[in-house]
Amino acid sequence: MNGAKLDKIFKPKSIAVIGASDSIGTAGYRIFRNLIGSGYEGVVFPVNTKRESVQGVQAYPSINDVPKVVDLAIVVTPASVVCDIVEQCGIRGIKGILIISAGFKEIGPEGVAREQRLLELKKKYELSIVGPNCVGFIMPYLNLNSTFAGSMPAKGSIALLSQSGAVCGAILDWAAAANVGFSAFVSVGSMLDVDFGDLIDYFGMDIHTRSIVLYIESITEARKFMSATKAFARAKPIIVIKSGRFKEGAKAASSHTGALAGEDTIYEAAFRRSGVVRVMDIMDLFNCSSILAKQPRPMGPNIAIVTNAGGPGVLATDSIIEKGGKLATLSPETIEKLNKVLPTHWSHANPVDIIGDGDEDRYQKAIEICLEDKNIDGLLILCVPQVMADPKKLADRLIDIARKSTKPILTSLIGEATVAHAREILNSNNIPTYASPDEAVESYMYLYHYERHLAQLYDTPVELNIQTPAHTDIIKRILSVAAEEKRTLLNESEAKTFLELYGIKTTTPIIAENEEKAVKAAEKLGYPIVMKILSPQINHKSDVGGVVLDLRCGDDVKTTFREMTKRAKEKVPNANILGVTIQKQVKSYGYELILGSKKDPVFGSVILFGLGGIYTELFKDRAIGFPPLNQTLAQRIIEKTKASDLLKGFRNIPPVDMKKVEETMIKFSQMLIDHPEIKEVDINPLIPQGNDLIAVDARIILDPEPDKHPHLIITPYPTKYMKNITLKDGQKILLRPIKPEDENMWLEMFKTFSEETVRFRFFRIIKDTPHEVRTRYCNIDYDREMGIVAEIEKDGKKQLLGVSRLIQDPARPDEAEFAIVVSDECQRQGLGSEFLDFLIEFAEDKKLSKINGVVLKDNYPMIALCREKGFRFSEGDPGEYKVEYDLLLLDEGLSDGTLESGKKISDANEKNDGKTTKKNPKKTVHLEKP
Repeated sequence: MNGAKLDKIFKPKSIAVIGASDSIGTAGYRIFRNLIGSGYEGVVFPVNTKRESVQGVQAYPSINDVPKVVDLAIVVTPASVVCDIVEQCGIRGIKGILIISAGFKEIGPEGVAREQRLLELKKKYELSIVGPNCVGFIMPYLNLNSTFAGSMPAKGSIALLSQSGAVCGAILDWAAAANVGFSAFVSVGSMLDVDFGDLIDYFGMDIHTRSIVLYIESITEARKFMSATKAFARAKPIIVIKSGRFKEGAKAASSHTGALAGEDTIYEAAFRRSGVVRVMDIMDLFNCSSILAKQPRPMGPNIAIVTNAGGPGVLATDSIIEKGGKLATLSPETIEKLNKVLPTHWSHANPVDIIGDGDEDRYQKAIEICLEDKNIDGLLILCVPQVMADPKKLADRLIDIARKSTKPILTSLIGEATVAHAREILNSNNIPTYASPDEAVESYMYLYHYERHLAQLYDTPVELNIQTPAHTDIIKRILSVAAEEKRTLLNESEAKTFLELYGIKTTTPIIAENEEKAVKAAEKLGYPIVMKILSPQINHKSDVGGVVLDLRCGDDVKTTFREMTKRAKEKVPNANILGVTIQKQVKSYGYELILGSKKDPVFGSVILFGLGGIYTELFKDRAIGFPPLNQTLAQRIIEKTKASDLLKGFRNIPPVDMKKVEETMIKFSQMLIDHPEIKEVDINPLIPQGNDLIAVDARIILDPEPDKHPHLIITPYPTKYMKNITLKDGQKILLRPIKPEDENMWLEMFKTFSEETVRFRFFRIIKDTPHEVRTRYCNIDYDREMGIVAEIEKDGKKQLLGVSRLIQDPARPDEAEFAIVVSDECQRQGLGSEFLDFLIEFAEDKKLSKINGVVLKDNYPMIALCREKGFRFSEGDPGEYKVEYDLLLLDEGLSDGTLESGKKISDANEKNDGKTTKKNPKKTVHLEKP
């Protein structure tokens, strides 16, 4: 959503409160009171049909009577009249709407109809709507309180976005006591229009916001949510608490994957994939928020404990180890320094026990020494009130220490009455303090795991060449036959053909309609064999005795055929028994895997991996991910399971080629990407066999209405944006989208750049680009930006010769900023022109209205290129031009290289090798079909 539109809501200069009241205790009274009594500097107009004034302010009978078109209309009226009021606002030209009123979808069909009408009005009048059924919002830096909450929270750096008004109230109450401030507080209500994705985008760009806290009951636009969280999680920590973790919906699932991939596990996977921190209860939310607001973020797991009592130190140590942290090892230098300031009988290790008679001086010396130790990432200070330890004096010392520290310092003053005042002092001076050591450690580890997980998420993946199969006509025939027969369940043979075409090895089943054919099939394959019942109505074959292993002769096959078909008919009387399938038995090493997928109604296709076989649902060892996968993402899913230990080799079980497991998962992911008509897939069991994986059984369930259900929430690699070109010197170049696997090639290209090329692209000299920087260029969200690389192959090795980039503005999604860099060896060969043509064509394909950029005034080649393509120029910061290409007005306006002021740009041609550039018609780039 356009950030300028949301400014009308969250940065309004004028507000109308429709339903403002004089009746004390009503929402209309409290909201209007808060707006005029909190120091908000904008104009507030009360609208009330029955009163001439409200709380001493002149009132107006309708929004049409308000003397100006306000930025924001706050609606606090009965639900029955809300739609009419919103339409009046739309006709008047008001763009920002906040609906406090309840009585919408939560009450049933009548409320749903009201919401539908609101959506029609939103579209008709281009409105932005927060709510309905919400508490409102607070913007502390504007002294704007549009809620019926009692007080204005302190100014701070946390944006709190919540679906629950009650939770909001609890957090605000806690924050006041803990001296935690907010940059914003928003109650989202039903999220009819403005949702979490919009708000994360908006406050991700807000200068006052350093972290975002979410209370989520459900997500409506999963793709938008994932894109927004991925865009900002690396720069601004996002903490989530999700209610409703246990649902009964898995009971109705028709596959093992459906039963295992419950709603909460999918939410958990979504949070993990997008890089947010998930906490499990309100107290954790409070505690993590406190660290984010007050202390540097943890950069490692190594914690040192400074305590005046052994018992709490041991408890804290247990908590650190239990939660995945490490007890920091004190360096010899640190121990030597501590020996000089502590009693001879101190602990001489971590926890640093300064002994019960330690006072604030001893604490200060020990803490300052520990902070200098490079082995220590964070400090936990424990204090039990004893004879010498004065909590207040210790708090005063800690304030000075914390102000100078770049490492997080957490405290736990154990007790109540004697430490209450000290806690207040610490809280009011931005030092988090907790009632117990366990709470402090929990909060530290949540945020450490966040940093670690982000780093792992953006590890550079290994390049694996996974492609859509060439024989797509076979797949089309399978799907066509199933549709003609009105089947949604593919038979085993069809399902395995699907997998084989994607490079996933299977055991080939032979269908046998009678016992004689079963014996012939078994003799053809060779004993031992496996027999399975064949019926479209039987989903779980093992449940009806429909799978028999280790058949070793013809007599066994005949007897088993008769018994199996009889048993199946008895257990599922309405089943159409088509016969059995015979396949070669695959030896396992004592364990089997499952690889599956299902379509979630919110998140679309999800991928499940874990221990499989007949114990799949008993052990429930599984991890969830989302397509598309690369090698790193597949690895992260595997690591979340106990199966990963078996795959590495365990006792007498040999290790499996992990690359092959990852490759199989990526092929499976590609199959899901290519086929939105797949509803559920089970490959169970998937058996490791030497250096390969064999799909022994496979089921695919089709979605008869794929267009009505979400497919992918993360945009896969956009293969349609690929083009082969020839440069002026004859070099054959592939233009294609950038991908995470390109990081090493990108670095090699960067190393070839001259200082001038670096300065023209980055506006300063950059000598080094660490991994964290490179991933921002290579690991991108194709929903928000596009990077096009020029790839060439020389002597069997691929390399990059340049990169062009187009990044959409979250505040103005219809606009994007471009940048181009061409390696020195390839300059003046026409690559820059090809890049710019390609970006313009891509922008048109994305239906953008404008692309813009910034060019240094001495970057003469780029100035000439932009003039040639018809860009409009304007003055930017000193030494810079702003350039702009209007896609809605192609070839109109100033396209001859003049400034908006009409002033001529200094002639770049003279300094561009004396060559004159002419404006050429825009080339058409023919994009390949996906």
